[in-house]
Amino acid sequence: MGEQDTDSEHEDAEAFETEHGGEESQEGERLAERGEPESGTPDRRLGLIADPDMPEQVTRRLADDLPELLGEQHSWAVEVDVDPVTAGRHSTRDILASTRERMGEHDWDHAICLTDLPVRANGRPVVAETDLEGGVAVVSLPALGGTGVYRRARRVVLQIVDELTGRSGGGGNRYGLDNAVSRLLAPVVRHELGGEQEVDVRYSTTRRRGRLRLLSGMVRSNQPAQLVFGLRSALAAAVATSAFGLSSSTIWQIGDQLGVFRQIIAGLVSVVLLVLWLITAHGLWEKRRSGGDREQVLLYNTSTVATLTIGVGVMYVGLFAINLAVALFIVPPNLLASSLGHPADFTRYLALAWGFTTMGVIAGALGSSLESDRAVRQAAYGYREEQRRSEQVH
Repeated sequence: MGEQDTDSEHEDAEAFETEHGGEESQEGERLAERGEPESGTPDRRLGLIADPDMPEQVTRRLADDLPELLGEQHSWAVEVDVDPVTAGRHSTRDILASTRERMGEHDWDHAICLTDLPVRANGRPVVAETDLEGGVAVVSLPALGGTGVYRRARRVVLQIVDELTGRSGGGGNRYGLDNAVSRLLAPVVRHELGGEQEVDVRYSTTRRRGRLRLLSGMVRSNQPAQLVFGLRSALAAAVATSAFGLSSSTIWQIGDQLGVFRQIIAGLVSVVLLVLWLITAHGLWEKRRSGGDREQVLLYNTSTVATLTIGVGVMYVGLFAINLAVALFIVPPNLLASSLGHPADFTRYLALAWGFTTMGVIAGALGSSLESDRAVRQAAYGYREEQRRSEQVH
């Protein structure tokens, strides 16, 4: 009888450990997913609200690194909420109000919104703005420029957390945000704001150099490299036309007779033609609405043109490399020389490939009409904003 009681007690203990041990394991997994240490509840919770696309990529990297970077005196849990809260909003006051709402919904101690929306105040691009009493802030990623976005975003977010928590009195330069290179290219200046504004601290850049950095950041947000993969029909038409040119000795002779200057002009014209065709065929030109921000519209259109030009330029260079390799492999030097009437050196092959590529890109303008609007319009800020607004409505 005693042995049976002992066995029963052991079975009950094992069942208890299995049940509660499983609960602890599940709780540990949940804490790990939210960036919290398994040892207990973190001292502070920071929410990062990100726009879709590039801001989301930057924010998720930040969420992985920030708990360790911030954990000098407190333990931190960093959570990410991907939601286009900035869609249709151009005022930082509205963005900060939406950020405060999300902070309350998630029970965060502080919240920072990272957006690809270009923000300006008094004619200056805004890098970040904070509402110290509300414990929230907004960071405009395009104002950080087109290179080193994650590194600069990390510096800004760490600086903003110092502002929100009062570490070092705020306003310090612990993270190199205002270093010598930044002061030379586009200085970041801290302003303390008073009055009835909801914004307490603003970080902004200079008017001229800051606008150039802002524009480069907007082009980076448009991700021009991905545009090439969206131009499948245009690329197919360009390749088909290039193949036709490769088989025509008449095209060889025309390309040979064109001088370097004309070849360059012809190449530039083909790129411009395809860019204009894409803008017209897919309605990428942003129009100023009644009471709209004229400079904002100008920034949108300039960034769209620059994005398309880079994307089409990349396609041109890639097609040129392919045509050159094919010409060198398929067309023997003696055949090319007999067709041209003079010896064919490597420069003749360059001219040949240049002519095929120019013809192909011009034909690609017609093929671009077959592209889906969604594939091309991602290069336009206005379209992405409309898309995000419609997603919020639904």
